[in-house]
Amino acid sequence: MLKRLNRNEMAERLAADIPAGSYVNIGIGMPELVARYLSPEKEVILQSENGILGMGPPAPEGQEDTELINAGKKPVTLLTGGAFFDHVISFAMMRGGHLDICIMGGMQVSRTGDLANWNLGRPGEPPAVGGAMDLAVGARRVFILMEHNAKDGSPKVLESCSLPVTGVGVVSRIYTDLAVLEVAPEGLKVLQINDGVSFDDLQAQTGAQLIRP
Repeated sequence: MLKRLNRNEMAERLAADIPAGSYVNIGIGMPELVARYLSPEKEVILQSENGILGMGPPAPEGQEDTELINAGKKPVTLLTGGAFFDHVISFAMMRGGHLDICIMGGMQVSRTGDLANWNLGRPGEPPAVGGAMDLAVGARRVFILMEHNAKDGSPKVLESCSLPVTGVGVVSRIYTDLAVLEVAPEGLKVLQINDGVSFDDLQAQTGAQLIRP
């Protein structure tokens, strides 16, 4: 049995890699957990698609304000100096290269950094892309936080995506429950593997060729 990180451990590992002073968009779902693990000393400025700059961690239980929510409709807090704005300004910020990092979930990521995270390709399934396409091409770096394998065990890191693509060549780094991978011109570089997981173990769970650390 491979040692896999839980979602909180994955989020904590990603949070540790965010440089101090970065402007970061937090996507909905698993990426929302990252806000819990950012050190205040790093002064990372979080942006939320629904119009918040200076978003804080999730609101403590019993102190929720239903009018202060993130893009996933979860109650959050606001740091000192935080600001609110409309979607026009929010999307101009997202599209205009003003964000250092965007953190999103993923359904599939290819060896060359293509991202699929908005549609499972089921006939008749309504579109639900939101601002993912804008973020994928607008942020300077895109970090994907996802499990390494789907529920049926199939790999989510592949040579090419089989699902509808959100963005082509947009992913910078992939954080999974097994490893951290960097998308480089020469291919997928393994930056870190869980203790107790060998490179061969990782490769067997991956649908694309990996480059040894």
